[in-house]
Amino acid sequence: MENTSYGITPEEKAAAAHCLEYALGCGASQVRVSLNKSVLDTFMLLNGELDKVTHCADRSVFIYLFVDGRYGTYSTNRLDRENIENFVRKAIDSTRMLAEDEYRKLPQADRMAEGAVTGRELGLYDREYELMSTDRRLALAMSGTIFKKASAGEGYEIISEECEYSDSIDDNYVIDSQGFEGRHTETSFAFWTEMTISGPDGHRYSGYHWSSSPFFDELKISGCSEEALQKAADQINPHPHKGGKLKMVVRNTSSSRLISPIFSALNASAIQQRNSFLENTLGKKIFPEELTVTDMARTFGKPGSRLFDTEGVATCERAVIDKGVIGTYFVNTWSAGKMGIAPTIEGISRPVVTPFVKGGCNIDGDIDENAIIGICGEGILVTGFNGGNCNPTTGNFSYGIEGFAFKDGRLLHPVKEMVVTGNMISLWSSLVAAGSDALPGTRWQIPTLAFDGVDFSA
Repeated sequence: MENTSYGITPEEKAAAAHCLEYALGCGASQVRVSLNKSVLDTFMLLNGELDKVTHCADRSVFIYLFVDGRYGTYSTNRLDRENIENFVRKAIDSTRMLAEDEYRKLPQADRMAEGAVTGRELGLYDREYELMSTDRRLALAMSGTIFKKASAGEGYEIISEECEYSDSIDDNYVIDSQGFEGRHTETSFAFWTEMTISGPDGHRYSGYHWSSSPFFDELKISGCSEEALQKAADQINPHPHKGGKLKMVVRNTSSSRLISPIFSALNASAIQQRNSFLENTLGKKIFPEELTVTDMARTFGKPGSRLFDTEGVATCERAVIDKGVIGTYFVNTWSAGKMGIAPTIEGISRPVVTPFVKGGCNIDGDIDENAIIGICGEGILVTGFNGGNCNPTTGNFSYGIEGFAFKDGRLLHPVKEMVVTGNMISLWSSLVAAGSDALPGTRWQIPTLAFDGVDFSA
């Protein structure tokens, strides 16, 4: 029997179905309804004491209306029959006031996902969530604090510690007037810590660390605060560093910042609006032959996996970049009609970068940060980005960074007040290594990356 205590109930599914049928009866030619329900609990500690407790429960229905060649999107959180019918009538009246758009329509029925019945087909629901209680959540939060027992290290004083334990469930149910029905249910457990210290120079330094997973038994609370404290202490006594063209290694906790502009530029809506630096690159070799990024959208039990996108279109495993060649654009139904190209899916699900070291250097075991630093020899390890931006049209970027100088494969000292600039295509063309150390609890599997000849300004 379906467990409905922790997610969308049969009554809520019936309300979504009534919303769809009533909209068709009021004159809509096509309808899609998306019912979303989520619950989030957080317990935050400050300096080892409970500081804040949050319980957020959200439920909403989004209705996508196609009426007389026009299109409108509306949402409500009131699911009783009277309010739904009143809401739908007003939504249809509003849609009829909009301009016609011939490209707004539901996806072709043969592109829709099948088999997403319970929402748990991908194994991302952990029943341990059902055993959580207020006392247990508090105990889990308290188990991670070290403020009252940690001793200050040489030359610094511990100023504050913020810890947060959280767990959540997200349930999404989608139906449309062509007969599609799909559901995706996922749990999440997370612990996060930020430690702030005062160094011998009187300046304050902060370090953070976190662990997350769809599964409770994979959550690593122990050692999280210790790691955050060490990251803060490592920043003490930063040195200015000479700028120039240097090798750049980007830690796996920050590397997704550099690949995000690529995925955005592959979105058809950006291309259609002439706001993409990867326009007219489909099927072309733009990046090094060693670079392969695959969307592993249906990997069982891995965060980011999903059977369908928000249109209900089936996902699949596909090469986004295949040996340097642009393998796909992200094209929803509207963009496909507008641009006259074949539709795919709306966006990236779970990108995975294939590990490699340029030149075939021999490495025993995993390609982690230490191995990559050893290969690069000398340069800058970037552990975080401090502001900056990337121009989506040109790909030119400028980011403030924090991190460490390294030489002979060893970290020398923290660096401060440095900026990295360049162009996304040029940067990724200089990629010399991608690790095998992507963080297991993240949706985007982006590992430690290394680039050659990157422009740093001191």
